[in-house]
Amino acid sequence: MRVEIVSVGTELLLGDIVNTNTTYLSKELAALGLAVFRQTTVGDNRERLLKTLDIAFSENDTVIITGGLGPTDDDITKECAAEFFGRDFYFHEYSWVKILERLTRSGRNVITENNKKQAMIPEGAIVLENFCGTAPGIIIEENNKRIILMPGPPREMRDMFEKSVKPYLEKYSKKQFLSKYVRFYGIGESLLETKIKDIMDRQTNPTLALYAKTGEVLLRITASAEDKNECEDMINRQLEEIESREGVGEYIYLVGDEDVSSSQTELNSAVANLLIENNYTISIAESLTGGKIAEMLVEKSGISNSLLEGVVCYSNKSKILTLGVKEETLEKFGAVSEEVAREMVLGVAKRLNSDFAIATTGIAGPNSDESGKPVGLVYIAVYAQGDVTVKECLFVGDRELIRFRASVEALDEVRKNILKKVAKKFGS
Repeated sequence: MRVEIVSVGTELLLGDIVNTNTTYLSKELAALGLAVFRQTTVGDNRERLLKTLDIAFSENDTVIITGGLGPTDDDITKECAAEFFGRDFYFHEYSWVKILERLTRSGRNVITENNKKQAMIPEGAIVLENFCGTAPGIIIEENNKRIILMPGPPREMRDMFEKSVKPYLEKYSKKQFLSKYVRFYGIGESLLETKIKDIMDRQTNPTLALYAKTGEVLLRITASAEDKNECEDMINRQLEEIESREGVGEYIYLVGDEDVSSSQTELNSAVANLLIENNYTISIAESLTGGKIAEMLVEKSGISNSLLEGVVCYSNKSKILTLGVKEETLEKFGAVSEEVAREMVLGVAKRLNSDFAIATTGIAGPNSDESGKPVGLVYIAVYAQGDVTVKECLFVGDRELIRFRASVEALDEVRKNILKKVAKKFGS
């Protein structure tokens, strides 16, 4: 089966709405082992949509369309599909009853005549019930070709796909596809590509794809086989080869599935899991990052037993009174210094006797401080069960980017320190 995904809606072409439907469908179809040949977006125009269908079916046997199933005149998807396959319409009583029920429950006191448009179904079509909205889905089959129509609102489309379209398509699936996403921190995309270039050059199955994130690199490994266990084995063998490369495996911090692929970082989740799983506690003192590290950690459910406190000590007065930073240290070295970062992390660790602690101080910009230290200069201190390390970084970017990169770098530093302590604890 070759599939083309068509998204209908002038609002998509204008950029008024982000098209998340195509991303979702592409992943779901790949998991079924169905090849997506092309993705097309077309406005609410009859001639253009009919031309799109003509081209799509000249190269594919299945077209999936989202959008254009509403009750107004510019909702033309169903009409174009019926015209393309030469089908007349009939009034589908069951769909109309469901439409009335949903409109009534939503508080609609006046039901207009055009609402009946959604209950008009092409002859011979399979009707897909919409459990989240009013527009039913439709499947038309003819001469080994099929068109699948689903509503545009993502919630409605996803529910319909899971309950009706996916079971329908499963009978056409011959192979299983599985993707795993490997997250790297601390190595650039170009360097990583260089180190695994020979693997990428000979890739057939599994396939590899690199994606750059802010400060991170994402590697997608996709395998196809008769069953998912075989896919899993193929991916694991590929991952073992990548991990064994010198200067590669040490930068991997997470292997996950599609659910984490779109986020900018998952370091916060990785660190939170390490703390929770090992019953470790952590305290945080933030100047430059202004609470961002604490915010990232509390995104993880269950962190409450591990995160003891987060202190935003932006002023020198706060550093002195809250964390016990010495005035003479501030006067001699300045707030943005290795020495102050060290005293900050010791102070916050001591307050509640946490196992680990993080402290950040730096210059986010847009201007440098009085001493002339450059914008982007950051000191990250980590306390790890009595041991203290301080890392100097120089980040490039605007104020928000510098703060984000400092937060992620701090999380990675504490992650590495936790792993060291865990390894020592278990003698490995």
